[in-house]
Amino acid sequence: MADTTFPRRVFSGIQPSGGLTLGNYLGAVKPFVAAQESGAEALYCVVDMHAITVWQDPDNLRRRTRELAAFYIAAGLDPERSILFNQSQVAEHAQLAWIFNCVARMGWMGRMTQWKDKAGKNAENASLGLFAYPALMAADILVYHATHVPVGEDQKQHLELTRDVAAKFNHDYGTDFFPMVEPVIEGVATRVMSLRDGTRKMSKSDPSDASRINMTDDADTIAKKLRRAKTDPEPLPDNVEGLKDRPEARNLMNIYAALQDLSLEDAMGQVAGRQFAQFKPLLADVAVDRLAPISAEMRRLMQDADEIDRLLARGAERARAIAAPVLRRTYDIVGMVGG
Repeated sequence: MADTTFPRRVFSGIQPSGGLTLGNYLGAVKPFVAAQESGAEALYCVVDMHAITVWQDPDNLRRRTRELAAFYIAAGLDPERSILFNQSQVAEHAQLAWIFNCVARMGWMGRMTQWKDKAGKNAENASLGLFAYPALMAADILVYHATHVPVGEDQKQHLELTRDVAAKFNHDYGTDFFPMVEPVIEGVATRVMSLRDGTRKMSKSDPSDASRINMTDDADTIAKKLRRAKTDPEPLPDNVEGLKDRPEARNLMNIYAALQDLSLEDAMGQVAGRQFAQFKPLLADVAVDRLAPISAEMRRLMQDADEIDRLLARGAERARAIAAPVLRRTYDIVGMVGG
């Protein structure tokens, strides 16, 4: 097989399966916007097919799909410069996923940490879709010949499986057709932690609303939650090493740095020696300045569901124009007639 060079193309997506949090913004959408600004061709997806691997109320799924699209746009993704769409409108995702289901091995799927976490002790009653989730994720990426995927740490294992699927397909069929995709894990807040427990990830499923900043929170709510965030009695140190074994302090410093596009070292240089009683109002002001306009724009966009649907449909047309020839060539390689 000859080495094949693939043009740089970025793909990533978020599930519309619950409320959007600061973690979604800092860990995903903010890096998406940065990739857009770099000029790379990029596709950002609302992965609604992944969402239904566990049961979803249909009305909630529709609302959350539009809300996530509104979040993308409000946070700075331009539907003209990036391709924004929802997964279920591009049938090539599911079609390529079936081929990858036949390439991937059961053992690969069974080792996925998220499968073990989500299925737990009740694996016999989990959906087949939840088990095969990584094959669909591989199809999401490879149907566009994407070369780079901005992901959080919790998705890195799935991306490694995507590489395994591509390598096995290429080996089995004697081709270099699919690229070896590279993860993009950047920034100081790729994993935002709970405001109530710095050892746990900020989550939309946490029963305490005070544990997270929701992207729909207004300015007063954002400020109140940050001022009440759990901390420790020590002042902020003057170096990163001083945050060791201080999870709440590190989490709030990571958020502060990420919101201002600073390295953690530079951010600490601004606030070293301050008590949290001084630092948390400063953090709240920064967060309100950055996040409140996004929340307000999301609310405005959500007032026109038809316009959001139109933008998603247009994005799906553009996505399909890339995906369709990749799928046709895949069918030809596999030996399917009439593809």
